[in-house]
Amino acid sequence: MDVSSAVAARFSARAFKADPVPGETVRAILEAAARAPSGGNLQPWKVHAIAGDVLAEFKARVAARLGSPDEAQYAVYPANLWDPFRTRRFQVGEDLYGALEIPREDKIGRLRQFARNAEFFGAPVGVFFSIDRKLGPPQWSDLGMYMQTVMLLATERGLATCAQEFWSAYGTLAAEFLGLPDDHMVFSGMALGVADETAPVNQWRSRRDEFEAWGELQGF
Repeated sequence: MDVSSAVAARFSARAFKADPVPGETVRAILEAAARAPSGGNLQPWKVHAIAGDVLAEFKARVAARLGSPDEAQYAVYPANLWDPFRTRRFQVGEDLYGALEIPREDKIGRLRQFARNAEFFGAPVGVFFSIDRKLGPPQWSDLGMYMQTVMLLATERGLATCAQEFWSAYGTLAAEFLGLPDDHMVFSGMALGVADETAPVNQWRSRRDEFEAWGELQGF
């Protein structure tokens, strides 16, 4: 699979098969992704991958705390989101729940689906990406490039992923479980495994605006 194919094929899977992913495969992906660029070669990422009994123990701890999130360590979205961002976020939510046939008025159904984040959507591997609190937005960007590289390398190997900013709401719990030093914070999690292609939630794809909505060429 070439890079263009991996970019086109990657999607946020929200239902996974129970098939285990070998540790050597996970390590190979995470190591190869470290070729992602970072300003000054700071390589600001810290990564933990958990599976098996460790993942089960972590999910049990989260289940006991679900609905009582930690104090947010950063805002995933700005307050009072404006257009076009507000419309894009609204549309992707409607498309997701539409694929599951969960109407807007079914608040319980939507909350139940959202809570699937806490189970990594059934994925056999959970990955956490952390960063030193003293680093700034440029290094957060570097971490994002590392995560994207992980997702593309996983796609190349026939695996699926879902990046989860959900874990920013349980960052303290995750940090304590992982034994992170106090000067580090959990930025995001990621579900990793084999996608259940038969699941309705995996049958749709998020939309993208046309190039003219956000891009411009000059001097060509």
